[in-house]
Amino acid sequence: MVAMPRSVLLPYQQAWIEDESDLKIAEKSRRTGITWGEAADAVLSASAAKSAGGTNHFYVGSNREMAIEFIDAAAMWAKAFNKAASAIEEEIIQDEDKDILTFNIRFSSGFKIQALSSRPSNLRGRQGNVTIDEAAFHGELAEVLKAALALTMWGAKVRLISTHNGVDNLFNELVQDSRAGKKRYSVHRITLDDACEQGLYKRICQVRGKTWTQADEDQWKANLLADTATREDALEEYYCVPKSGGGAYLSRALIESRMVDAPVLRFEGSATFNALPEALRAVETNQWCQEELLPLLMLLDPQHTHCFGEDFARSGDLTVIAPMAIDQRLKRLVPFLVELRNVPFKQQEQVLFFIVDRLPRLQAGALDARGNGQYLAEQAVDRYGSGRIEAVMLSQGWYLDAMPKFKAAFEDDEIAIPRDRDVADDLRALQVIKGIPKLPDGKTGDAKARHGDAAIALALAWYASLSDTVDIDFIAVPKPGSSDWADDDDIGDLHDGLGGGW
Repeated sequence: MVAMPRSVLLPYQQAWIEDESDLKIAEKSRRTGITWGEAADAVLSASAAKSAGGTNHFYVGSNREMAIEFIDAAAMWAKAFNKAASAIEEEIIQDEDKDILTFNIRFSSGFKIQALSSRPSNLRGRQGNVTIDEAAFHGELAEVLKAALALTMWGAKVRLISTHNGVDNLFNELVQDSRAGKKRYSVHRITLDDACEQGLYKRICQVRGKTWTQADEDQWKANLLADTATREDALEEYYCVPKSGGGAYLSRALIESRMVDAPVLRFEGSATFNALPEALRAVETNQWCQEELLPLLMLLDPQHTHCFGEDFARSGDLTVIAPMAIDQRLKRLVPFLVELRNVPFKQQEQVLFFIVDRLPRLQAGALDARGNGQYLAEQAVDRYGSGRIEAVMLSQGWYLDAMPKFKAAFEDDEIAIPRDRDVADDLRALQVIKGIPKLPDGKTGDAKARHGDAAIALALAWYASLSDTVDIDFIAVPKPGSSDWADDDDIGDLHDGLGGGW
């Protein structure tokens, strides 16, 4: 592929063109220039020889004006790239019941760029890459897409570009299914903020011959948002949030349908407990682990692989540890949850290691590494290995990638979690905020004493279960004087209870 000049294309346009996936989607803010960049890619494809991967390129917009705009952009790029091309041609295609006007640019390679109407039959009998622009606004998107995908049998590529047009629109369904791993489209997301951070308004100022200032950019963005009819319109037009897409990310009915009878163990550090010397806290914590956790751990099936997720908090919120078993049918089962409130760092580490040391066929773990959670995440990485344990910095990018897969697990009945009101409330706290499924700021739950802690631990466990690692038989070697185990007989008893091999 010809290297694109970075001074012309903004980084997100560059990333779009450089993504050579067979199928890709751009969900975008209005007027961010993705179609303009797509025209450059079309010229590179159509002007190349067949031996260099050249092919026809068909553009399907939702109206005639879009077709003309795309062809004009392609003509500009052809001139910029110094590619031998014909003038823009108008061509009449005779369809079944009407004549269709198309716009073409032909190249010396023998290939062409052709802008078609959105009539599905227009793609019949053709071969080449296809761009479906403003896909969410096509009246027959399913039929157009069906016709376009037929071209991929012979190596063609399909691109969908659009702002959103409602949560129930096929375009949004394709985006969500792709993020969930149900479809193989590569998804690019460009909000107004993303585009401006990468230079969109500066480019607008450059084109208009205007001096850029941050104050002017802020005012420009504020005006765009204020000029929309409603806040929902602004979010849909500029922040990739389809209308009616707010509110709870997971319905209560869906959550409860995946709940089974399994315990949630809760341990809270009292003022008296936390004031004890660490050695005494360790003894008391070990006793709780032996009495509460060990019986549950001994029930785990040694034939199942296991992973875990952990959401960290020291005092204000909860630390939640979510072990997860993966059975023969690859269903994820959470045998129990552990909630720790106001528990010192060392005792949180003690409880976590007590659990993870005894998970049969440990495959992977994912821990919240934000803030103080970084300590416990680093300790887990040191103990179990960086190839198996991931310290996760929960970011918007992580939520955007991981949460659709997590939601799909509930929709496809691939997960079972403990039946508990607080756990359900934590999962219900997940919301779509500016197009990203995540937890809102502030406390959640009726008592405002949580922050969706179990939801994050479960999502991290599911994320870990998808990790491409190999499970191991792991037995931690106790340090001299360690309180992790009561005595050596306990180790032998537990080992025998699990069939002699974990």
